[in-house]
Amino acid sequence: MQVKKMTHMAMYASLAVVLSIFESFIPFFDGYTIPGMKLGLANIVILYVLYTYSFKEAFCIALLKVFIVALCRTGLFSFSFYFSLLGSVFSVSAMGFVKRINIFSILGVSIVGSFTHCLGQLFIAYFLLDIHLLSYLPFMLLLSVPTGILTGYMSKKLLMIQK
Repeated sequence: MQVKKMTHMAMYASLAVVLSIFESFIPFFDGYTIPGMKLGLANIVILYVLYTYSFKEAFCIALLKVFIVALCRTGLFSFSFYFSLLGSVFSVSAMGFVKRINIFSILGVSIVGSFTHCLGQLFIAYFLLDIHLLSYLPFMLLLSVPTGILTGYMSKKLLMIQK
């Protein structure tokens, strides 16, 4: 990897970490008021990297963000770490797939990422906590649409500025 690209990836990872920690200070989107609900501001960076570089780089940024935020906030191997990890893996994988098949705009890709992040969190809740949260799924998915639109819109604007 070139030094310039490595430097950019480090900056994107740090920006994703800062945005993730910043959003935890927004009262309604702190992850506790509505369990699991966040704006997903770090997804702006991940989408940008997905569209500017590749899936591999976006996946690495997402994983780095999860590990660093866990180290700073809750510690590795806490429940929130597992929720974030699986949600991110589902989300970035789905966004990479949907982008690759090219049927949605960046807004659609972002909404798919938001949906699948919720699915990943509910999946891990079922296995780690043995909680059946199917009644929570429609609520989470409903809230994931506006957050997906927001992060997709901001990523789209960021990509337009770059050009």
